[in-house]
Amino acid sequence: QVQLAESGGGLVQAGGSLRLSCAASGRTFGSAMGWFRQAPGKEREFVAAITWKGDTTSYADSVKGRFTISRDNVKNTVYLQMNNLKPEDTAVYYCAARLFDNIATRDFSYNYWGQGTQVTVSS
Repeated sequence: QVQLAESGGGLVQAGGSLRLSCAASGRTFGSAMGWFRQAPGKEREFVAAITWKGDTTSYADSVKGRFTISRDNVKNTVYLQMNNLKPEDTAVYYCAARLFDNIATRDFSYNYWGQGTQVTVSS
């Protein structure tokens, strides 16, 4: 069993930055991890993903060049550095883990989910 806990969300002005953290407990060895987000009235969407070793990453087109996913396997933590934030980035951000070590962009490919952290970007 894997438990995930996100932190680092908050209110920021457009153009600002936030770093989200996802602390994992349980067996995450060999697991790819991902970040998703869900805005009010919209479906949950893929944001970024990273393999166990961190050698492969993937990003949604909407965040490429602005967001960076990374992980520290010693600390069992995955990060999402978000720069140049825009109002359209406002959403609840979720961390997810999957049982396999390859990139996945669909939410049904992930087995474990955190509770989410709110990110609000004001214009």
